[in-house]
Amino acid sequence: MALRRTVYHYYERRLVAALPAERLPRHVGVIADGHRRFAREMTDGEYRASYEAGMRKLEELIEWCAELGIGAVTAWVLSTENLARPAAELDPYFEVLTDLFGRLPRVAQRLHFTLTVSGSLDLLPPDLALAAKAAADQTAGIAAPAMTVNIALCYGGRQEVVDAARSLVADLVAEGVAPEDLPERIDAEGLARNLYAADLPDTDLVIRTSGESRLSGFLLWQSAFAEFAFVDPYWPAFRKVDLLRALRDFTRRERRFGK
Repeated sequence: MALRRTVYHYYERRLVAALPAERLPRHVGVIADGHRRFAREMTDGEYRASYEAGMRKLEELIEWCAELGIGAVTAWVLSTENLARPAAELDPYFEVLTDLFGRLPRVAQRLHFTLTVSGSLDLLPPDLALAAKAAADQTAGIAAPAMTVNIALCYGGRQEVVDAARSLVADLVAEGVAPEDLPERIDAEGLARNLYAADLPDTDLVIRTSGESRLSGFLLWQSAFAEFAFVDPYWPAFRKVDLLRALRDFTRRERRFGK
């Protein structure tokens, strides 16, 4: 094991040294998939242990991205569809997520980032929703942050677009726009301004773990021209070398942005 760690550490340093800083993504999105399969295969079906490993991995991911100078990270940790799962799976996850948000403000102070949370928090248990909001509030005052960390929590991509449209229409009505004139005032720029984390740049790279090759609605609007990396490890087993390989491949791609 010691030899393997030494080899991986050496390989990581070589990958980092070969990354051209000017070609790194501004915004990395991560679909943290595979907790349940990791639990069945690695923790004798103990979901809480898998969730705890996954949230520790999220903290590691934030640190890795901070070291590399990546300006924004969005991590999808819970979808609206996930809420249909049995309470035996969800309840321990809610507790682990609540603990995570209790820790993140300290991590934010150390790594100098602000935290935002995107999703339908009103659908969550009150303790978790309050912890998420409190964590975001506690990091809001960090001056000149080096990074923004956005946690997609109880998030659905279609719902985000629907909510953006509703918000835009409500703003236009409040401005006094007549109903018959509303269709002409709804445009891409207006919708983009009303997305959950509208201040973040569009996603440049999306990484999904666990070997699944689909987006499942993740950042539908923001990822229109993103590059994608589908990697095999389950999220709790994701390694820094997996991130670095995805970044290496990203820097080698010629991005066309639909042109």
